[in-house]
Amino acid sequence: MAEKRDYYDVLGVSKNADASEIKKAYRKLALQYHPDKNPGNKEAEEKFKEAAEAYDVLSNEEKRRRYDQFGHAGMGGGAGGFGGAGMSMDDIFSQFGDIFGSFTGFSGFGGGRQARHVNRGTNLRVKVKLTLEEIAKGVEKKIKVKKYVSDSHCNGTGAKDGKSFSTCSTCHGSGQVTRIQNTILGQMQTTSVCPTCGGEGKIINEKCVHCNGEGVLLSEEVLTLNIPAGVSNGMQLSMSGKGNAARRGGINGDLIVVIEEIEHEELVRDDSDLLYNAFISFPDAVLGTTIEIPTLEGKVKMKVEAGTQSGRIFRLRGKGLPEIEGYGRGDLLVKVNVWIPVNLSKEDKKLMEQLQENPMFTPVKKGEKTGFFKKMKDLFDK
Repeated sequence: MAEKRDYYDVLGVSKNADASEIKKAYRKLALQYHPDKNPGNKEAEEKFKEAAEAYDVLSNEEKRRRYDQFGHAGMGGGAGGFGGAGMSMDDIFSQFGDIFGSFTGFSGFGGGRQARHVNRGTNLRVKVKLTLEEIAKGVEKKIKVKKYVSDSHCNGTGAKDGKSFSTCSTCHGSGQVTRIQNTILGQMQTTSVCPTCGGEGKIINEKCVHCNGEGVLLSEEVLTLNIPAGVSNGMQLSMSGKGNAARRGGINGDLIVVIEEIEHEELVRDDSDLLYNAFISFPDAVLGTTIEIPTLEGKVKMKVEAGTQSGRIFRLRGKGLPEIEGYGRGDLLVKVNVWIPVNLSKEDKKLMEQLQENPMFTPVKKGEKTGFFKKMKDLFDK
């Protein structure tokens, strides 16, 4: 599958473009590549769909914010079943046909087949909980959702046996009515949704008894979600067409999957990096030691050098999380903390007092030459 182009590049606008610039750019491309102007031209059809997909994201404030932050992966990017189906011609004409106003050069704008109102199902929103281990590798999840599905008894039409309807006599199947009014400036023509059929262009003669003429039924469906690696808490992925079915046919809504990250027992996430607090004893800090560090792939051993100071951070490269776009991987940062005992026995306290008197453990100010540090300096000066 070809890599998707940047949506701003598709429309030929800058990342600071406002809504009017985006709309103007899309209108220009859609007119250029419209199927009626390029009959049988598959390349033009794909460019027409590509422009509509870009406009769908950049004209929506929430989608645009998500795209600016995460790129195509934030929209699903076609990965793991999210957004991979793209937009159909029906989607495009039903959602964006109105931005062409009264342009009459093509059958898709103004009157004709696309003038009819197309129902759209509502979106569904679900939360999916993921562990850091699942986020690191990507995961397949099966979820059961309650949703409206198309009634198979009437093929989603709402009419008995899917056949008991007739063409609306008011709009003659167009879904719109046109009125002409005489004004002092001459005749004014207005077009509106047909009040008789609600823009559908047809009337149900006998309703389906199973769905009572709605064309949809409440049901349960098991969906498989292929969630890509590197997602983060609060990220939303869109699964096109997997939401509620539309009344009496039309376009299904989308399934919005919200990622909820389960807190790890030992590791803390910082973007693509992971943080871990390791505690060692005072003798281990002085003499050096080897400790076990938890990672998302299992435990690894890490050497702590002699004389390590409390608060030092070690970096285990590539032991973090993958970037959402698939480029690079974060690190695991290990902060070493020297554990100071609180409750001492008499023997322990006496031992610590002996250590306290040892010049080696006596801190000195910068420039001073006393105790152990003076001895070392004198040795190197010889």
